[in-house]
Amino acid sequence: MKANKWELSPTELCMTFDPQKLPFETTSELPSEEGVIGQERAVRAMDFGLHMGDQGYNIYVSGVPGTGKSTIIKSMIKRVAEKQPTPGDWCYVNNFQNPDRPGVIYLPAGKGREFQRDMSKLIVFLKENFPRVFQSKEYQEERRNIEESFARERGALSNELDSHAKKEGFLIESSLLGISMIPLYKGKPIQADQIDTLGPEVREEILRKEKEVYEHIHVYVQKVREMREEMERKIESLNNRVARFSSEHSFETLREKHKTNQKILEYIQAIQQEVLENFKDFLTLPESPGEVHPGNIKFNHPSINRYSVNVIVDNSLTRGAPLIEEANPTYNNLVGQIEKKSQYGTLYTDFTLIKAGSLLQANGGYLVVDALDLLRQPFSWDALKRISKKKEIKIEDVGDLYGFITSSGIKPEPIPVRIRLILVGSPYLYYILHAYDEDFGKIFKVKVDFDVQQERKEESPLQYSRFIARLSREEGLLHFEKGGVGAVLEQVARWVDHQKKLSLRFSNLADLLRESSYWARQEGKNLVSRGHVLKAVQEKIFRSNLIEEYIRELIAEGSILVDLDGEVVGQVNGLSVHDLGDFSFGRPSRITARTFLGRGGVIHIDREAKLSGKTHNKGVLILSGYLGGRYARETPLSVSATIAFEQSYGEVDGDSASAAELVALLSSLSGIPLRQGIALTGSINQRGELQAIGGVNEKIEGFFTLCKTTGLTGKQGVIIPKQNIKNLMLREEVVAAAEAGEFHIYAAGTADEILEILTGKPAGELQADGTFPSGTVNEAVMKNLREMDEKMFGREDQNAEEDAPAENDLDKG
Repeated sequence: MKANKWELSPTELCMTFDPQKLPFETTSELPSEEGVIGQERAVRAMDFGLHMGDQGYNIYVSGVPGTGKSTIIKSMIKRVAEKQPTPGDWCYVNNFQNPDRPGVIYLPAGKGREFQRDMSKLIVFLKENFPRVFQSKEYQEERRNIEESFARERGALSNELDSHAKKEGFLIESSLLGISMIPLYKGKPIQADQIDTLGPEVREEILRKEKEVYEHIHVYVQKVREMREEMERKIESLNNRVARFSSEHSFETLREKHKTNQKILEYIQAIQQEVLENFKDFLTLPESPGEVHPGNIKFNHPSINRYSVNVIVDNSLTRGAPLIEEANPTYNNLVGQIEKKSQYGTLYTDFTLIKAGSLLQANGGYLVVDALDLLRQPFSWDALKRISKKKEIKIEDVGDLYGFITSSGIKPEPIPVRIRLILVGSPYLYYILHAYDEDFGKIFKVKVDFDVQQERKEESPLQYSRFIARLSREEGLLHFEKGGVGAVLEQVARWVDHQKKLSLRFSNLADLLRESSYWARQEGKNLVSRGHVLKAVQEKIFRSNLIEEYIRELIAEGSILVDLDGEVVGQVNGLSVHDLGDFSFGRPSRITARTFLGRGGVIHIDREAKLSGKTHNKGVLILSGYLGGRYARETPLSVSATIAFEQSYGEVDGDSASAAELVALLSSLSGIPLRQGIALTGSINQRGELQAIGGVNEKIEGFFTLCKTTGLTGKQGVIIPKQNIKNLMLREEVVAAAEAGEFHIYAAGTADEILEILTGKPAGELQADGTFPSGTVNEAVMKNLREMDEKMFGREDQNAEEDAPAENDLDKG
């Protein structure tokens, strides 16, 4: 039964779902449908962004965590991507003219690995075929003929030189150090010191002939050099002819297979020329150094990596456009990197060590990145913007890019990109980027805004029931009875503090379903009932409300002073919400006001002590406006007042206590006591109208729990703004207590209504003559203010008379 006209009925305290209206007995009867619930705005925006083909229409997905935005957008992207063509493969190959600038080749999807295998087969063939061909009897015989022809011609020239030298009296000797000649005297070799013993004529003759023989030696050396060069040209021509003949068929097969790709044809031509010039790379050493036969080819076998193909993007298994989600968007993970290897204490790299990043993996498709993770990584955001604007990716070391280090590393050819970026982040981050990054709005033109709540519609209960059925099947949870579904829906409405709306935080909903299923299994049940859902809710509160219990104990034992019964002048219980992140709870705070003669106005002690925030300070200043407009139309206020949150040692913010501060102040001015068993929450404006506040359910439940702990008297309750009635989603025990008359919840619209509830006296309406009716609260306030004013003016007049000079003093002057 209502105590007065402002008390709310139990049906107004919570919105309930009637399980009997659900068209099933358990969720096992429902199909596992996948659909988007309550995000029409986001779905339309996402659909536009995915199909808009113009440049810069990348997507920023905005929303708080837990709304299922990641799951929804990936599902939508996947459906669109499956219908799009599959992009091709990208390969890096050696640039034989400039090895520091590797070239890039594009092939249709799946052809990159095929081309890589073709080149590997070619190399294997050349490694097997070239040694066999160049060690064949025919090749060795032809090469031996060239070398023997050179030897014969060189032998004939040598004999001719020897004959001429002997004729002139010299002996020719050849060694590794060159050609030397020894003079002959009387048919016998003589040494240089012996020549000095000969007569002058003989010595002069020997020197003359020595010069002539030197000229013949010089001619001989020139001819041998020319003959050797000719031999080498013939051998090179032979090698080229043999190498070309033995490999031409393989290269021709490759050209025929890739005849439609001009860049591959150019690469095949370049690699063929390189192979012909460096055929020795494919010749192996003899197993034993002693196995050396005339004509054997013995060369070192350098690495043939330069003939490889590095496939950095392989879409052979991709169906449709690729969808890549980068969980760790570092610069290297996004753009790619050029790895280095160590050999003999030295780092080296080549084109085979180029690795693609997620941007290249998603080329031709979609890349999903968390915005905050991206901004936390050095260089990643700048790289993403640069690539978006230039439409190409340069894989280069970040140290070289920003000039931190300079190295002679490779510079791969840029790769053109066509990609749709999807950034997932908070609304706050979106506004920050839009305000402070001039490129952000040009690159991300589509905003997909995910809501946290939706209007409760006729089809909503069935939609949520299908979600429960799907999650139960996917995760092996117990199915829910329709009574359990009703309890879940009530909790979903409670999360948004609204009787006509439902929460879209599906991560929280999924956790509730898992925990409810757990408690049902603990009881050995096969279905989840209403009691199990309520058990899950209570257990979660129990795991998190240790601090709330500490505060409640301190109030109950009197360490924190809060009166829950009786009446006190200038004192009221205000309500606040403490948010601990995973749990929030309401607690009462004693608010006191003292008034006395003076012109100091309203002084808020917490404000003076710098323990109040800007919003709370604003609420306090509004009190002065209300008092002046209400009670000082004819005479100024001659009052000083102090207001304080008792036993408050941290910062106080928010204006939801301004109504409580006002009634405490009016109680002090009127001398009329306030009921201490009724707590108050709400902000006030200068016209005395009560305004909506947040956390109304937590505030009511926090005060109820405290009253229950100390013992319900039937006279306790809470006053809330009437605008918050729609936000009431109170727990069952609070509703039951209200229905039994043990706890009362009032909804007020003005300061006067609050006064009437807390004092039990009429507030009083302002009359035409500027007074209030006799016996009302406002009349008592006005009366006391006038008395203060008279005392203040009387004292000022008296002080003025005392300070004025006496008449005799004037005469003397």
